Amino acid sequence: MILAAGRGERMRPLTDHTPKPLLEVAGKPLIVYHIERLVGAGLRDIVINHAHLGDRLEQALGDGDRWGARILYSAEGTALDTGGGIHRALPLLGDGPFLVVNGDIWTDYPFERLADGPAGLAHLVLVDNPPQHPDGDFALVDGRVLPETTPRLTFSGIGVYQAGLFAGCRPGKFSLAPLLRQAARDRQVAGEHYRGRWFDVGTPERLREVSELLSVDG
Repeated sequence: MILAAGRGERMRPLTDHTPKPLLEVAGKPLIVYHIERLVGAGLRDIVINHAHLGDRLEQALGDGDRWGARILYSAEGTALDTGGGIHRALPLLGDGPFLVVNGDIWTDYPFERLADGPAGLAHLVLVDNPPQHPDGDFALVDGRVLPETTPRLTFSGIGVYQAGLFAGCRPGKFSLAPLLRQAARDRQVAGEHYRGRWFDVGTPERLREVSELLSVDG
């Protein structure tokens, strides 16, 4: 699943008329990088949620056939935040574990690493803390994600989850973060530290920086 329902307030005015995942990085829509990498890892069945300008997202991506993907959409109308969006899409995600990636990041993370299900309720990919998030989110100790221990790393927005993580949740708007923190307290969250390239493309300045970097790479 690619999370693509955010309004992109920090990206305005770029997102006033374009969904944030369709903003271009080095000449290619940000979300297309995800689709290509997921398909390259053998993950062809993709669910994309949307709210703001969601019809434009569907028009641009279609059924995913041009990339060898099979895309289904979870339309929210009003954005349900990360947890609420995943919860709404559960009927489309099947019975087994599923991978989720935030639509507003760019990374060269090899998704094929996450082919197996998590040891517990979730498996999170953590990265070094970026300048805009210096305190991080979670600690990683012997492959186990812990919420209160320091030093902390930053949650990349890439994770594999079991549907059981959402047991007891009600439909509506809610964040994924409290669920992950509670599961981590219960020692039900595994993780890894990815040291490759990862960027939170959350502002026009960071969008420009990543575009310039990839353009130099060719």
